[in-house]
Amino acid sequence: MATHIRHSAFLFFLFTLIIQSCSNPSEQASEGSTLTEKPNIVWIMLEDWGYQLSCYDEPGISTPNVDRLANGGIRYTNAFATAPVCSPSRSAMMTGFHQNYIGANQHRTNGSGFTRQPLPHGIRPMTHLLQEAGYFTCFMANRKTDLNFTYEGDLYQGEDWSEREEGQPFFAQLTFPGTHRRWQRDSINPISIEDVQLPPYYPQTDLAKRDWANGLEAMQNVDRQVGEVLDRLEAEGLAENTLIFLIGDNGRCMPRGKQFLYDGGIQVPIITRWPRQIEAGKVSDAMVMTIDITKTILDVAGAKSAHSLHGKNLLESEIEEREFIFAARDKMDSTHDAMRAIRSERYKLIHNLMPERAYCQYNNYKERSYPVLALLNVMHLKGELPPEQDRFMADSKPEYELYDLQDDPYELNNLADDAAHQSVKDSLLAELNQWREKIDDQGVSEEFRQGGWSDAYPTKSLAEWEETLEAFRPWVFREPGETMEHPFYPSKK
Repeated sequence: MATHIRHSAFLFFLFTLIIQSCSNPSEQASEGSTLTEKPNIVWIMLEDWGYQLSCYDEPGISTPNVDRLANGGIRYTNAFATAPVCSPSRSAMMTGFHQNYIGANQHRTNGSGFTRQPLPHGIRPMTHLLQEAGYFTCFMANRKTDLNFTYEGDLYQGEDWSEREEGQPFFAQLTFPGTHRRWQRDSINPISIEDVQLPPYYPQTDLAKRDWANGLEAMQNVDRQVGEVLDRLEAEGLAENTLIFLIGDNGRCMPRGKQFLYDGGIQVPIITRWPRQIEAGKVSDAMVMTIDITKTILDVAGAKSAHSLHGKNLLESEIEEREFIFAARDKMDSTHDAMRAIRSERYKLIHNLMPERAYCQYNNYKERSYPVLALLNVMHLKGELPPEQDRFMADSKPEYELYDLQDDPYELNNLADDAAHQSVKDSLLAELNQWREKIDDQGVSEEFRQGGWSDAYPTKSLAEWEETLEAFRPWVFREPGETMEHPFYPSKK
């Protein structure tokens, strides 16, 4: 009888251990935790960068430190920003709510008749909630916040986690700007244009390939900075109790990328590592968004928001059940346009709310920064582009764009008017409209439709675009380490 009791007690003890080991990591960290038991959190932000990393199988590039991070945790292969440009995307991430819901959807809000406003509904910045949960918050490296709302006090308490009190958990955000235009070439490991692969919507020319390769080299420079952070965590004995996120704030800074709702504009890397809590070397195809990081961080830290966040916890099984992600584009500087998108694993529907405007209407930043945009304009005006490239240079847009991403991953064949896909379109549009209602999307006013920079198109004559292209050429083909002034961003004397 005593033996049977001891055996039953042992089984109960073993069952309890199994249940505890399988429980959600965020619950373990947030329920009944002391300061020293909470994990440190490091959030590494890449600017204007998509899946162009070696762990995402991008040809030509070598990013061993990002790969090291991915090999130690989870790499998400269906990961997206809520906006295709920094300020609305970062505003959403700082709060955990879609940017339209908090009135932060107009990029660089101050100017063009727009003014930053306080956050509505009692919503507060994530860092303030973390501070209340006992965290020391710091903003390291580049200190660009670029938020479209006002707030009281300081967002962060310091500039380095070494400033925290002994035993205090920290939240550190690092933004590395090297992948933002203007790219610096990599003198240590230059990339040949023979080793890169351009998407088919770009002209397959040496200039376009060299520009793409220069961007990859810039990311290799940033990868070494990522390595320095990982090495420091290990050297200080912090790596085992630190949850790390590496993400992009929006898609790559190329035509059809940043500022647009194609995958090139909203697809971003999300990589997460938390030793002993997250299985190493895992790859997830769950549909995830950058605002999911906010929810995950607050849950793990035991921090509470007054309202239910729009994101989901990446460490909970509920994330696997998500069918759709959503994204929105509104004003970019003083370029007025508006687009909304819904994406499932297979289909993408884009609703162009201002179809009367060209994709490539005037935008000062793009025309001064994108050599391939100049190339596209020259070839378009000469009639040299194939149809799949020329459609992006049209003087207006279709109201709807529907893509089968399984058969058409580069989003070139618009199926919105295809009779065989009307049920798919109708279903996605219904879901999109329901989401727009949920986030209180204000759409487009007549004043907004008539405003902004001139919508005259083309924005330059052929001769002017040829001059622009020739000005870019030496910059694109400069050698690694060569000192050269950018043709459209002269250094300040």
